[in-house]
Amino acid sequence: MASSFIRTGKKIVAIGRNYAGHIKELSNATPKEPFFFLKPTTSYVTSGGQVEIPSGIIAHHEVELGLVIGKRGRDISQADADSYIDGYALAVDMTARNLQDQVKKKGLPWSAAKGFDTFTPIGSFIPKANINNPHDLHLSLEINGVVKQDGSTADMIFNCHRLIEHISSIMTLEEGDLVLTGTPAGVGPVAAGDKVECHLTQAGVKLDSLVFTAIDRQGGYQFKPE
Repeated sequence: MASSFIRTGKKIVAIGRNYAGHIKELSNATPKEPFFFLKPTTSYVTSGGQVEIPSGIIAHHEVELGLVIGKRGRDISQADADSYIDGYALAVDMTARNLQDQVKKKGLPWSAAKGFDTFTPIGSFIPKANINNPHDLHLSLEINGVVKQDGSTADMIFNCHRLIEHISSIMTLEEGDLVLTGTPAGVGPVAAGDKVECHLTQAGVKLDSLVFTAIDRQGGYQFKPE
């Protein structure tokens, strides 16, 4: 499938609150089953690109392991889930944190906080055969050379197979869809002018890097605090 999933995938299914450290830093409740939200594929930006930060938005980084779905499936069991994974990708789930906080207080949906154009930086497609164990990978994110996030997929609350089981019990997963598996602790702001570099490693060997710069968005949405 290579990187064609960026062009052909229909949806990004993003898991929230899947690392205890991240739950604690945002003072959220620990879910009893996987919790997810959707992001549009128009939010993709490839490595080397630019993340546009809308006026007034405080944008936070969340580095994640992505699962690239290889075939259509519904009601997939955990035992069969691995056969639906075509490969993996390093990604960042950018979040408009102040917008998210504002709408959450009102009990409103927060799709806008996750769905801005360029808010899903994505690395290269990593073939499934290149990863021995998706639950033993190292994720890191640096801003201007300073490490901000440094974690292991071993710390996921719900593993990849459980995530696929849960999502597919609600909605059909299709070829090219991306499942973002959650972020470790250390999320924080990205400002215009920042250079962000992420790495995914396996047993000390680098599998992929993802690099982007942040810029101010010209025009479009303007955040108004209430």
